Amino acid sequence: MAPPTGKTAVLKFSTDDLPARDRITIWREVFARSVVKVDLEPLGEGPFRSESLVRVLPDVMVRSSSASAAVVRRTKPLVADGDDNLILSIIRKGQMFATQGNREVYLDNGGAYLWSNASTGVSRNPTAMDLVTISLTRRSLSAVVADLDSAVMRLVPASSDALRLLVSYVDILQKQTAPMTPDLLAVSATHIQDLAALALGATRDATEAAKVGGLRAARLQALKADIIANIGNPELSLDAIAVRHNISPRYIRTLFNDEQTSFSDFIREQRLRRAYRMLSNPQLIDRNVSAIALECGFGDLSHFNHSFRRRFGATPSDVRTRAQQERAT
Repeated sequence: MAPPTGKTAVLKFSTDDLPARDRITIWREVFARSVVKVDLEPLGEGPFRSESLVRVLPDVMVRSSSASAAVVRRTKPLVADGDDNLILSIIRKGQMFATQGNREVYLDNGGAYLWSNASTGVSRNPTAMDLVTISLTRRSLSAVVADLDSAVMRLVPASSDALRLLVSYVDILQKQTAPMTPDLLAVSATHIQDLAALALGATRDATEAAKVGGLRAARLQALKADIIANIGNPELSLDAIAVRHNISPRYIRTLFNDEQTSFSDFIREQRLRRAYRMLSNPQLIDRNVSAIALECGFGDLSHFNHSFRRRFGATPSDVRTRAQQERAT
C-alpha cells in the first residue's frame, strides 16, 4: 500500500503485495476500516484479491477498484465512528445486491446507487467485480440534490447520461499521473459533485450551475477522448461525433471555442502529435511517411507535409532522419 503523496493525494492498495494468508486481516485492519470504512467477508474458493486506486479531493474521495466475490458490511461499531458521508457506488463489471434499512437495490454490469455511512447495511457481490465509489459529504449533496433522503438506495440506471459522463470524467481523472495543484483539485471535486447531483436528481439551481461546470467539463473530456480514440479515421466529422454523443454540432463548437480552439483545430493537432510520435519511434523506421500520414487520418499527403512543417518547424522526413540517427548511435 502506498500512502497519499504530494498534491495529488493518491493512495494505491493491492493484496497482490501481501501473503495470501494475511490478506483478509490486513485488508480489514489497514484499508477497510480506515479508508472504505466497512468490514468484509470473502466468498468462494481461492485467495481473496482486491486492488484500489484512491484519489482524495476536497470533500470528495474517488476509489476505482477490482475485488473478488465478497460480502461487505457497514456494522454498528463502524457506524459509531460518526461518519455520515454518502457513497455513490457505480458497478463497472459484475453484480451487486445491497440492503440498507428497508431498501434494496440490485446492479448488474452497470448502474449505481447511493449508500449512507450513517446507517448499517450490507452489500454482496457474488462474483469478481470492478467498481467505482465516490464518497461525498452529506453537507455538499444536501445543497444540490432535490430530495436527498429518497435518493439513498435508489437505482441510477446505466443509461443515465449524467452517470455516463461522471464515469468518463472519473476515468480520465484516475489516469492523471502529474501532480495536481490545489486549485485543480478543487475544480475537479466541484465537477464530480455537479455530475453526481445530476445523476441523483439535482435542484434547479444546481442543474443550471452544472451546465457551466461539471457537465460542460465532462462533455468536453468525453468528446476529446472519442476524437483521440478515432483519430485515424479520415471520415471523423463534427456531425458524426454529435450523433454519437447525442448533442448538437453547435454545442460542440461552443465547447471547443470556449477552450480557445475549434473542433477541426483540435483534430488536426491530435493527428499531427500522433504522426510526430510515430515518426520518432525507432520501431517504426521501416514504415514510410505516407503510410503514417494515412494512419493518422490525413487523406492528402501534401496537406500533411505542409501542416506538419508549420506545426513543428521541420518536415516529416527531418524527424524521421533524426530518429534514424539516434537509433544508430
